[in-house]
Amino acid sequence: MKRPIIKHFCGRVLRIICLLSFLSTINCQLSTVSAQESSTAYNFLRLPVSAHVAAVGGDNITLTDDDATLIFHNPALINGVSDKSINLNYMTYMEGARTASAAFVKGAGDRATWGVTGQYMDYGTLKQTNEYNEDLGTFTARDWALGGTFAYALTNTLSGGITARFISSHIAGYNSLAVGVDLGLNYYNESSMLSLSAVARNLGGQVKAYDDDFERIPFDLQIGVSKQLRGAPLRFHATLSRLTDWSEGFGRHLTIGADVLLSQNIYLAAGYNFRRSSQMKISDSDGDSSHGAGLSFGAGLSLERFKLHVAYGKYHVSTSSILINISYAL
Repeated sequence: MKRPIIKHFCGRVLRIICLLSFLSTINCQLSTVSAQESSTAYNFLRLPVSAHVAAVGGDNITLTDDDATLIFHNPALINGVSDKSINLNYMTYMEGARTASAAFVKGAGDRATWGVTGQYMDYGTLKQTNEYNEDLGTFTARDWALGGTFAYALTNTLSGGITARFISSHIAGYNSLAVGVDLGLNYYNESSMLSLSAVARNLGGQVKAYDDDFERIPFDLQIGVSKQLRGAPLRFHATLSRLTDWSEGFGRHLTIGADVLLSQNIYLAAGYNFRRSSQMKISDSDGDSSHGAGLSFGAGLSLERFKLHVAYGKYHVSTSSILINISYAL
């Protein structure tokens, strides 16, 4: 591909992301419902799937490792994933709820990569009552999403990607359906060990709603940076998320993290998510405390074919979560 064509294509992708972000902002302003997390459907899509991403704060779009789980966070990042990688993931959530996911990534020529993904959230068996608190038995609730991703190396340093997915929610025999799209760009300079990304996640909306009460899906515009120190086994990350909703202070948009690269195959990581810490702050006899919410850490082992990543974080006020990723390149 000739360089003028590449520049033209990159410019169009950037304009599309900016336009979609602008349209989403207009939609939020016209809506009578606040743009808080509780006003959107399918919020399981906000949970991290990659244990490495979870370890560095839960919102990261700039990791450029050989890790198939990055497909869930930035579609442009799968160009660095080993051909024919199979990935399985599992996370404990609140009491009685579990989430699992899977991905497959395949190269397509020298510059293209494609992948397929699946996500499943089971909220367990819940008690059903009427307005008089009379016991009516139990019901189940679950969410799922199926997606396809395509990424292309526009230059030696710039990649673009797109993910399209179907999303569904099922509660007590009722269901809803939505269509969502992720757009991502990543710039990575190997010599300077600098990674920059922009992602527009969950563009789209519901096509079938509960009782015709249509809800937004959790759109999120993010930008991020990762930088490894030259001559040192340290890599730092910073991500700004939810950039179309400035009803809260700047700090609520920031996630920071760091890796200690013990070798080419092993890392330790930690991060802090300021929004999550604020959202889970609880008042008790000792004052306001987030009880560790927002803080996360993890570790990973990356061999030629086999990858194992584990992370700890807190995504619900009732309990902490453990996230496990296992990947294998065929």
